[in-house]
Amino acid sequence: MEAETDKLAPNMSFSDALIDKDVDNVTSTTRVVKRSSKLEMVEAYMARARSSIKEAARVRNLTSIHQDPDYVPHGPIYRNANAFHRSYLEMEKLFKIYVYQEGEPPMFHNGPCKSIYSSEGRFIHEVEKGKFYTTQDPDEALVYFLPFSVAMLVRYLYESESLKTDAIGRIVIDYIHVISGKYPYWNRSLGADHFMISCHDWGPLASSYVPHLFNKSIRVLCNANTSEGFTPAKDASFPEINLLKGEADIGGLPPSRRSILAFFAGHLHGYIRYLLLNEWKDKNDPDVQVYDQLPKGVSYMSKLKNSRFCLCPSGYEVASPRIVEAVYAECVPVLISDGYVAPFSDVLNWKSFSVQIPVKDIPNIKRILMGISQRKYLRMQRRVKQVQRHFVVNPTPKRYDVFHMINHSIWLRRLNVHIQDFGVP
Repeated sequence: MEAETDKLAPNMSFSDALIDKDVDNVTSTTRVVKRSSKLEMVEAYMARARSSIKEAARVRNLTSIHQDPDYVPHGPIYRNANAFHRSYLEMEKLFKIYVYQEGEPPMFHNGPCKSIYSSEGRFIHEVEKGKFYTTQDPDEALVYFLPFSVAMLVRYLYESESLKTDAIGRIVIDYIHVISGKYPYWNRSLGADHFMISCHDWGPLASSYVPHLFNKSIRVLCNANTSEGFTPAKDASFPEINLLKGEADIGGLPPSRRSILAFFAGHLHGYIRYLLLNEWKDKNDPDVQVYDQLPKGVSYMSKLKNSRFCLCPSGYEVASPRIVEAVYAECVPVLISDGYVAPFSDVLNWKSFSVQIPVKDIPNIKRILMGISQRKYLRMQRRVKQVQRHFVVNPTPKRYDVFHMINHSIWLRRLNVHIQDFGVP
């Protein structure tokens, strides 16, 4: 196999990457060649899509020039509204997912839908319904979904007393052996057109051989931490959404009625939260309200909806459901982390609707937020309301919602790969 890996910076838009970089070429020798003509057709479609998106990326208008009956991307919340819109429309025409049928519930073809790992379960269940993007013909697929749930693997196989993860690693390795022996697609690309998702900590699998299996694969991870091997060119950041009741609570007070400057409530969970709680918890500052546990009778959601800025520190993992909670509450998110790649950041301009504060500046949170003018805050808050549509979980997915945006992230990574299959009959 010969491949040149395209190192995409976390702050580089996909349109810039497509213009400035060559596509990865993945070649392999296999015993199956009768499907090569279909693969060539698929790659020809992809080449035309890349060309179309590159052309659209040259238009730097804040509003897309493409027509759309549902929504026309516009404004500074996008890195390039026209390129995103063109890419999204191309995805709707061409993107096809083949879901491997091997594996049995509850660890395969299943996932949690009412928990902190709801993103993982909701996506699996929606793909399994087969109403969007899926195909029954693996030869026409652009990507192949490995339908195991890391959250369910951990629930059923993790040995908490001994901290052993061997069983989890073995079942994933065995699954790859099964599908690579039964189908030609994994061996053809070494997994470069395959994807898996995980909103659970990747750590339970990281201690085994499993991560090496996915060196070329698309990993859709909540724990999008560049210091732990997350590669933005091929991996996609997965928004962590906590749906304990199964539905999101969306909306909040208008800006003029929000009396709290900044708010956070959460238990000690990792070093960054330790620094935040240690610096702000006992200050009793009415502007910056930080709790490890809310007082009795105080509503967490009411605090979010009454705050101008919502603090979103990383825990043991860099991701936090508080980012999406802030967006739902129309509260400007304040991302406090090192090495975190925010969801959809190759499309969305997070600097336009959020504040990023390095960990070293935790003591300066109040000064930084007080330094943001009222005019700038109002602009950011309006943009938070605009970006909500991309994070909403709908019972039946709607165009541009979180389900479709996750698929768009996968589509973009597949655009970065050109697969060629050579073999002997």
